[in-house]
Amino acid sequence: MARAIRSFELNTGAKIPSVGLGTWKAAPGVVGEAITAAIKAGYRHIDCAQRYGNEKEIGDVLKKLLEEGVVKREDLWITSKLWCTDHAPEDVPLALNRTLNDLKLDYVDLYLMHWPVRMKKGSVRFEPENLVETDIPSTWRAMEALYDAGKAQAIGVSNFSSKKLSDLLDMSRIPPAVDQVECHPSWQQPQLHAFCKSRGVHLSGYSPLGSSGQTTVKNEVFKNPILNLVAEKLGKTPAQVVLRWGLQMGHSVLPKSTNEERIKQNFDVFDWHIPEDLFARFSEFEQVKLITGTTFVDQTFGSYKTIEELWDGEI
Repeated sequence: MARAIRSFELNTGAKIPSVGLGTWKAAPGVVGEAITAAIKAGYRHIDCAQRYGNEKEIGDVLKKLLEEGVVKREDLWITSKLWCTDHAPEDVPLALNRTLNDLKLDYVDLYLMHWPVRMKKGSVRFEPENLVETDIPSTWRAMEALYDAGKAQAIGVSNFSSKKLSDLLDMSRIPPAVDQVECHPSWQQPQLHAFCKSRGVHLSGYSPLGSSGQTTVKNEVFKNPILNLVAEKLGKTPAQVVLRWGLQMGHSVLPKSTNEERIKQNFDVFDWHIPEDLFARFSEFEQVKLITGTTFVDQTFGSYKTIEELWDGEI
């Protein structure tokens, strides 16, 4: 019988639900319906971020579902993220307060530093002159204070390489619980996976279906013949197979969809498994990173002159 893998235990002792609904690029007016459909389908994990610009609508829907008794707050796992313009230590608590007000919550279950990148306060556009030098230790200490205050039940990072995560672990009083990164069969992150496992940090995979919103045919995961072969043999959709692969790899997955049928399908990944022989075929996937963060790289401004510096060679 398949092991369900419904959650993973973090270094805080909390259990993060293994499948969450991603809300990046979920348009206003649509994201609320997606949240409602997901929670009614059984999802308990919603991945948000201030930068996505839709936390107010998500908050309205969560309030309604909680008031109607569809779900209890203690059964939900809500993640949000600190944007790059709010890295100054004095701005970190204000940013979380804005998120809590928008989401209409007293706390988030997980608060992540969205990127290891700092931008000028109040800047909106991704322009080189808006990039400034990072001071990750100072920002992290401010996040630790949010954990101490109970406003964030766990804290972590996103888009951190093994080296940046290692440096943070070495200086932190409260170690990051999660590193949320791009992870799918076409970008499997074996080095980061192994490092996270060795240091007790949970890896959470965004864009688990291999979509950047601008995917080319070359790296479109769903067109991979290996994936389609496995899906056919198991009688599952390619998306279900990709998500189940993630769970069996040991990381949580955050598929984004606003289509009710696909939202339900993407949650049907618990009562079956990919057998070892088919699972091994995933090592044959060509590796192509989709989200490279080129907008955070500049010869003059910010902390990173090259993509290699941003990812410390993990590219």
